[in-house]
Amino acid sequence: MSKILIVSDSHGLTKELEVLRERHVQEVDLMIHCGDSQLMPDEKYISGYSTVMGNCDFGGYPIETITEVAGRKIFVTHGHKYSVKTSLMKLKYKAQEFRANIVCFGHSHVLGAEVIDGILFLNPGSIRLPRERFEKTYIILDLLDDKIKLSVFELNGREIADLAHEFVLPN
Repeated sequence: MSKILIVSDSHGLTKELEVLRERHVQEVDLMIHCGDSQLMPDEKYISGYSTVMGNCDFGGYPIETITEVAGRKIFVTHGHKYSVKTSLMKLKYKAQEFRANIVCFGHSHVLGAEVIDGILFLNPGSIRLPRERFEKTYIILDLLDDKIKLSVFELNGREIADLAHEFVLPN
């Protein structure tokens, strides 16, 4: 069992990233930032986050990462190189190439979660400039033995309970 915090598109916010880290550091095993932090990798505000390069970022971040947590392979990218604003098809093909179970991405600022061909695709929305909803959101994934529990939180820490969901993915 592991918990993962997923955030994206903070576009220069600093204290908010620190607040999220302090709020959840004791309960999560991994904190992922899906890019467009607009912070340099050595800045204290982004420390502790596994971060990828967004289209608004400069220097030092990888374009994508693969991490294995609790027996699940997690592919993280910002999404701009895969045209995620129009389709998840290119991203799906890359995830299949990596044999990923979970894909975390941002770029569109639109909160979303869906399973395509047995792969869970997650976009935590944006904690700065959300689109298609008012709430500034991030996600916590609880990786359990036989399922994945998704919880969506507002930047202020309030859980959006009606967006909670459980997924069962094939092995």
